[in-house]
Amino acid sequence: MRYSLDNKIAIVTGGNSGIGRAIAEALTEQGATVHTLDLEGDGPRHHSCDVTQQREVAATVDRIASAGPIDLLINNAGIGFVGDLEQTTEADLDRLYAVNVKGVYNCALACVKHMKERGGVILNMASIAGTVGLADRFAYSMTKGAVLSMTYSIAKDYLAYGIRCNSISPARVHTDFVDNFIAKNYPGREQEMFAQLSATQPIGRMGQPREIADLAVYLCSDEASFITGTDFPIDGGFIRLNS
Repeated sequence: MRYSLDNKIAIVTGGNSGIGRAIAEALTEQGATVHTLDLEGDGPRHHSCDVTQQREVAATVDRIASAGPIDLLINNAGIGFVGDLEQTTEADLDRLYAVNVKGVYNCALACVKHMKERGGVILNMASIAGTVGLADRFAYSMTKGAVLSMTYSIAKDYLAYGIRCNSISPARVHTDFVDNFIAKNYPGREQEMFAQLSATQPIGRMGQPREIADLAVYLCSDEASFITGTDFPIDGGFIRLNS
């Protein structure tokens, strides 16, 4: 089977909902044993874990590694925020940094020591917001730019250990987060705003979580063994065609 992940042990952060859940399901379908890290969730391989807390992350990862070597880490956990520079409080900035930047650092740090002996894959969830300017996404864009930089640095520093590190940069993806955001901020105009947000992608729609997950499967597989230190936009043409 192409893109087989048989006998691979994977960790997916934020794996209880949205894109993270889709990735966890797709990796499982390809044969991987998938452990999810999230604040809430259930299942035999779910681990309640706050990615902002380094000791908690390290203990969780070590516990997973005690049952078998960790092959794949998908750093998906993240939070959003709408606001420009003046609308972003210090508390807002600290909160986004803690999850979107420090969380990636904590999980990569905990996993890389287990991967150094036999190699592995680290896949970080970035965003088009880390590459292009988006209105009212000051803090979020900052954190996703940091994810890109961490991706390139990890790929460079751990190449000799057989560890590949790449990132995925989605445009808008249709998840519960989008529906809840529209319902909260545009009551009574849900269909109108959904259509408007969908149209921001030149292809005319939002992405689906499974589409992001399928790209993640490829980048985690041996078929992608020649790829490292690269960001993969999956954006319906947003970056190149929105001019």
